This record gives sequence, C-alpha cells and structure tokens, in this order.
Amino acid sequence: MAGRDLTSEFAARIRDAAAAGEPLSIVGGGSKSFYGNPCQARQTLDTSPHNGIVDYEPSELVVRARSGTPLAEVESLLAEHGQMLAFEPPHFGARATLGGAIAAGLSGPRRPWQGAARDFVLGVGLVNGRGETLRFGGQVMKNVAGYDVSRLMAGALGTLGLMTEVSLKVLPQPACEYTLKQVCDQAEALRRFSDWQARALPLSAACWHDGHLYLRLSGEEHSLRHAQHRLGDGLLEALPDWWRQLRDHQHPFFQRSEPLWRLSVPPATPPLALDGDWFIDWGGAQRWLYTAARPEQVRALAASVGGHATLFRNAPPEVPVFQPLPASLLALQRRIRHAMDPAGILNPGRLHEEL
Repeated sequence: MAGRDLTSEFAARIRDAAAAGEPLSIVGGGSKSFYGNPCQARQTLDTSPHNGIVDYEPSELVVRARSGTPLAEVESLLAEHGQMLAFEPPHFGARATLGGAIAAGLSGPRRPWQGAARDFVLGVGLVNGRGETLRFGGQVMKNVAGYDVSRLMAGALGTLGLMTEVSLKVLPQPACEYTLKQVCDQAEALRRFSDWQARALPLSAACWHDGHLYLRLSGEEHSLRHAQHRLGDGLLEALPDWWRQLRDHQHPFFQRSEPLWRLSVPPATPPLALDGDWFIDWGGAQRWLYTAARPEQVRALAASVGGHATLFRNAPPEVPVFQPLPASLLALQRRIRHAMDPAGILNPGRLHEEL
C-alpha cells in the first residue's frame, strides 16, 4: 500500500504553468487518450508515478487511493476481500489508472443496475488551476450546498483539476454470475429489456448484437435458477471473459478503424432509424453504432428522442467528439471551469473547444 505522494510537486508545476500561461496536458496511464477532443497543450504532466493505496477498510466498504494507482491493483486488492468496483470501469489497456477511470467517467455493463462512476465517488483530493491543494467530500456521502465537486470530477477529463486522491464506495461481489443467451432481433430485444426492467430480477447486464441477446444474472445460485425460468428459454453459462471483452472493447465489434458512435438514449427507445451496425448495451440506454450517416444526422436523431451522441473512437479531425452544448449549459460549464481553473491551463479543449 506504499507508493509515491507527489502532490506538492504537482501543485508547484501547476502554479508555474498558470503564471506562465502555459497549458498542461494531464496524463495517467494513457489508456483512454483516444477519448475526447485533442488537448490543446504541448506540455505533459504525468500522474502515473503518484500511486499507492492510501486506506482500505473492507468492513466500511471504502477504498482510498492516489490517482496514479493502477486500476488493476485496486481491483485485485478488493477481490481478495470479495469486493468490487460496482460501476465496472473500463480499462482499455493494462496501464489504466484509478484517476483516469474517474476523470473519464465511464462505466461498464453493470451501470444501469448498480450506478455510474460518479455515484461511487465519496471524495477527492485535487490541485486546481491555481496550484492550490484542495479536498472535497470524505469517507461518507454528504449533502452540501453548492456544487458537489467530488462528483463533478467524474467525466471532466481533467479540465477542473488534477486529482491526487479518490475515495470510492465499494460493494461485495455477487456469490454467482451466469449469462443467459437468447435469439431475437433488435426490436424484440428492446421490448424484452423494457419489460424485464419493471420486474424484480437479478439482472446485472443486458446487451444485444447480431441477432443475440445476452443477460447477466448476479446473486445467489437459487435465485438465478428461478430467474432463468421466468426469463424464458436459454442456457445459463458462466461467461466472465465475454463481459470483460465488452467492458474493455476487446469484442470484435469494436476492433474497426471506422468512427464509432456512442448514443445515450432513454432505454425504452425503439430501434433508431439509422442504417449501420448496432451493438445495444445497458438494456437499451447505450447504443454503439458504425454508420455512413453524417454526424449532424446522428446527433439530430439522438436529440430527437431525448439523448445525445458522442464520437467515441476514430473521430475525424473536423468533427467535435461531444454533442455541442446548449447555450445555457455551456455558460454554466464556463462558470465552473473559471472557478476551478481561471487561466484555463488544465487539459484545454478535451471536453469542448470553447472550454
């Protein structure tokens, strides 16, 4: 649980950069460098040497670690005690770090049933754009006036501060996990997902691709067998590698060099009228797509059903990765960014060119 604490060095580096007006690119293991817009900075600040588990108390279901700690190290320690990061953060590479997982704010197949990355953040230590060392939250959830800065860090891609520590709530691992596979088309899969969401079922993942629906059931053996009968036909199998491949985009679907769209929509939304190859995850709420349609067409369709579209991988240089923000939301993000990083030196451009 040792490791290196480089907080003071980070703070000094950021103070110098702010004084010089020199933007910094904050990088951990680099496993998610493909995600987001290109950073408009020439200088890099590497957080990976700042690592180590600071505190872990299994009985309290809380772990605290430095941001550069390898994600695999955190998960291995938790597994020794029968616990897990319930939001199933994607790794996308062996060098994935805990800070990078929270900065990206991405969650795996378990997300609709257990919660998103931000839901498990109890507190963070960070260095803001002034080079000030700050701490928000703690070992327990607290309601406070104003912004919940700890949760704002999830998905901010390092634009609000350099995280030095993260405290996370963890959960016990399920006693058993099985996967139920069924044959159906996309429309029928979405209908089944919608129906099953309203039932008390031990679901922990639900996806569809290429004419097959996959359901992961988690819990006690007897409850999983009972759920199998309620869900209809299909053989229960233990397929942990299959879900890890989906989580980390090692499934063959994700191995193409074409632009990959991620559409976030209400889960009960019927099949969207776009030609292409679809992979439906999160019980219908997360939809991956390869298509020849124009970016504005994809985004307009996602917005028409109350969602948004992100160019997750292989974005053409001229196309913004994230859906453009409404004026009111852009103004809010600018105010938050200015409060945390008034000189705009931390990962400029990663979220939006205007920020």
